[in-house]
Amino acid sequence: QVQLVESGGGLVQPGGSLRLSCAASGLSFRRFTMTWYRQTPGKERELVAQITNTGGSTNYADSVKGRFTMSRDNVQNTVYLQMTNLKPDDTAVYYCNAASVTNRGENYWGQGTQVTVSS
Repeated sequence: QVQLVESGGGLVQPGGSLRLSCAASGLSFRRFTMTWYRQTPGKERELVAQITNTGGSTNYADSVKGRFTMSRDNVQNTVYLQMTNLKPDDTAVYYCNAASVTNRGENYWGQGTQVTVSS
């Protein structure tokens, strides 16, 4: 079955950095657009960063542009989110999503990883 497993979350001070990973299995990874979302209690899940199935294009929320970088390794079936200059407002549960480019409506979610930015 399809699994998306996020890792790399934790507690970091403002201005610090973290790198999140999302390892995918059970799917044809190269056929999926990958997206990082985040969610805080009482708020809707918001898109943070997205990368096309080939890795040729990325898209970022305005709030993270210039601070976050998303990448993918289509050999290791893994996507990454490098987060720098973290702010308290970045505190959230971060989720990985895989959406098929060939089968509309087919998408999968990871279980999420907590990121807390606090002094």
